[in-house]
Parts: sequence; C-alpha cells; structure tokens
Amino acid sequence: MSPNVYQFLDVARAEPAKAPASERIRDFNEIYGCFDAASAAQQAGRCLDCGNPYCKWQCPVANHIPQWLRLVEQGNLFEAAELSNETNTLPEICGRVCPQDRLCEGACTLNDGFGAVTIGAVERYITDEALSQGWRPNVRPVSGTARRVAIVGAGPAGLGCADILARNGVRPVIYDKYPEIGGLLTYGIPPFKLEKDVIKRRRQLLEAMGAAFVLNTEIGRDVPFERLLNEYDAVFLGMGTYRFVSGGFEGENAHGVHQALPYLIANVQRVMDPDCEGGDDLSMRGQRVVILGGGDTAMDCARTALRQGAASVTCAYRRDEANMPGSRREVANAREEGVQFLWNRQPVAIDTHDNGWARGVKVVTTVLGNPDAKGRCKPQPIPGSEETILADRVLIAFGFAPNPPDWFERYDIATDARGRVRAAAVAPNGGYAFQTYNPKVFAGGDMVRGSDLVVTAVFEGRRAAEGILAYLEATAPLAAGSP
Repeated sequence: MSPNVYQFLDVARAEPAKAPASERIRDFNEIYGCFDAASAAQQAGRCLDCGNPYCKWQCPVANHIPQWLRLVEQGNLFEAAELSNETNTLPEICGRVCPQDRLCEGACTLNDGFGAVTIGAVERYITDEALSQGWRPNVRPVSGTARRVAIVGAGPAGLGCADILARNGVRPVIYDKYPEIGGLLTYGIPPFKLEKDVIKRRRQLLEAMGAAFVLNTEIGRDVPFERLLNEYDAVFLGMGTYRFVSGGFEGENAHGVHQALPYLIANVQRVMDPDCEGGDDLSMRGQRVVILGGGDTAMDCARTALRQGAASVTCAYRRDEANMPGSRREVANAREEGVQFLWNRQPVAIDTHDNGWARGVKVVTTVLGNPDAKGRCKPQPIPGSEETILADRVLIAFGFAPNPPDWFERYDIATDARGRVRAAAVAPNGGYAFQTYNPKVFAGGDMVRGSDLVVTAVFEGRRAAEGILAYLEATAPLAAGSP
C-alpha cells in the first residue's frame, strides 16, 4: 500500500460530497457525488492492508477489497475494475446501496477510533470511472454455444447467475415481468439512492457478454414454465420477494393506508415516466405521513414522501435506534432531510374517521426484553402507554416474503412454511448448490433466503450458477472441440 503506513493518521476518513438536505429533497437525483482520481487514491491509501482482511470476510461476495484499494492508490484503474467485477456482478450498484456500515466498513480495522476506509464510495468510483474511460469486462462473448439456461427474474440474483454462466460459455436468457431489468433495484429502490441509468448500463454490459433479456413477460402467464424445461438445459429461479408482511392489527386496510412496495414502485414509475397512468393516489403531497417500520425500506418510504411534498413525515419503530435493522447512513440521511423518529412505539391499530379514512396510528410504548430466537431484543408493551400519532397517510414497511406461484408444486419446486424455495447452498447427497427438488431447476436470492441484501442475492445467484455448471457438466458434457 502507501509508503506511508501511517497515512490513516494524516488523512481523515472522507466521503464524496453530499447535496445539502434543503436542496436534495426537491428532486430524486442521487444525493452523493463521486470521488475524483486524487481523492479516491487518497482514501484508498488509508487501508492498512491487514494480513487478515476482515473487510473481505464480512463481504457476502468476498470482494478483493485490499487488492483493489491498492490498485486505485497506484492509479491502475482498469486493473482495479477487472478485479472488482471478478467477484461482484454489480459493484457500482453495491457501492451505492450496500449497508457498508454493517458489512465491509463495519469490519474495517480502522473503524475502531480512526474512521473506516471509505470502501463503498471507492467501489462505486472504480466501475463508474473505468466505464466512462472505455473499460469493459475482459470476457469473451458467448457465441455458438449449444448450452442455454433460462433465468426467471432479472433482479440481483438472476443477474449474478447470468454473469457467471456467460463467463463460462453458457448463454443465459433472462425473463422478467417488468419492462426494464433490475427487479427491485429498478422499481423498488428510489432514484436518490440509485439512478436508473446505472442499471441500464449494466444491462448493456451483460448483453455484450451474450446474455439475452425477454422482458414484459411473466412465466406461468405469458410463457408456460414447461416450455422453459423443454427448451433449456437448466432453469434458475430468482423471482425475489414481493408479498408484504402484514402487521395484523385493526384498520390496516383503511383508506389512506398503503404498503411500502406498491408505493415505492408507483413513485419510481412516475419518476421514470412522468406521463405514465395511475399512481396519483400514492402522492403524499400536503399529507401528514407516518411510516411504520425500521429498515431501509422504511427509510426509502420516508425520504420519498418528503420529496413528494409531504407536510410532515414521522417514522415509528417498535425498538430503539440501536436495534434498527436498517443502515445507519440511511437513518442519518432521513433525519437530515426532516424525518422525525419515534422510538419504542409499537402500532396496535389504525384510527379512522367515520368515512373510513385513516386519521392516525394508535401505538403503545415498549421496552426491550430478552432476545428472541434471532438474538434481537423483543419489545414488550408498557400497559397504559397508548397514544395516537395523527396521520393522513400511513405507509407500512414491515418487510417482504416470497409469493410462490401455484405452478411450483406441479414441477416439484418445494417451499417451506414461509414460502421460501427449498434449495440448499450446500446440496446434500451428491446434489448441486442451490438445486431444488427438481434436478433441472435451481433457485437463489430472496426467494430462497427471505428478504435480504442486494449483495447477498448477487452472491447466491453466482453460487447457483456454479451449481448449474457442475450439473451441466455431469448430465450433458460437451464433446471435445465443441463451442
């Protein structure tokens, strides 16, 4: 690394410039700027190049972080881009949306008192800048291959799977119900965190590698699943999680109460196409908005509502701030932009007017009790602490769950009690990674694990591709000399 091994003492942690809150809530543009070459090199030079790189081990895709930080510091941008894209299908996206404070930067040795290396911003800089200078992945385009794999879902898992297949000479054909690729990267994550041209650019890269996309096409409705089984050598399912988790309290279906995902999708569609039909009823302009939930989706809803012109936005969460599941950076950004937080408030009912419209959220104050099965402290209601938070609109962000279609059962695609597809990362009895009970069908990402991070879905899609490649080699090896 840097000749000055004490550079972390001389150079403080810094992030790219961020638009002032008073300005950024006026539009849906990304709020962070980009490093230039000098600032990226300076921040990369703070890395200690630990003998045991905790940042790498905390990264779900095991990025070669110290190595590409060194290359950035040395000015070897294209080499850094090649190395970054070798382990991660979507580095420029993960650099924007990953909760680095919980992953690589949280594990950085310098995080204990000196400020972690700004890994996420450098990761974004590497691919963004390299692409702008003409770099492209050093991958031979798939051509003339006899092997094809159908991928259902163009989200992070599906794109990760397609990347590895194409790199290994197998043509991926990706089907998706939306008109653009990305899944919730495009339609769920707000543009102020991830501008959609970034995803369109990644599509071009994958197409140049030989991937094909069949969009506006829903498997099981527009194309029967049986056709995929008949026409392809294997199938990968990466259909994500789109079924909202209900709170189960009175008034949840009242007028003015909306689930997070339809709300976010409607807003993204409106930003992408201001002339699109529908979505007017999901504008929060002039409304007192209450968000229920404490994850990144709740922050996305809160910050979207502010940009739509909400009169006020309050986020109520049943645990304290230290136990929020979302990124600390996103909470800080939301607070800067004007979101008010009420900690230790658990919703028990939606209060309504006589006409059925929401007028507020009834909550009780909680204290944190013993940890639950996942190790998180369980909130305990305090008797007699009921209060009502006045609201014109309520957005519920309690998370998402898989929504397996009816046709799964016909093709021996088994699910558990929560609707997650049974496909083990380490397959038993001689099977292959992420193979379902149907040997020709593989699955990964949120529909297997449950709603999780973008980078985790990418990892599982890539691992499933490795399982598919092993399956293809065992069941239908190409003859010597075949393309």
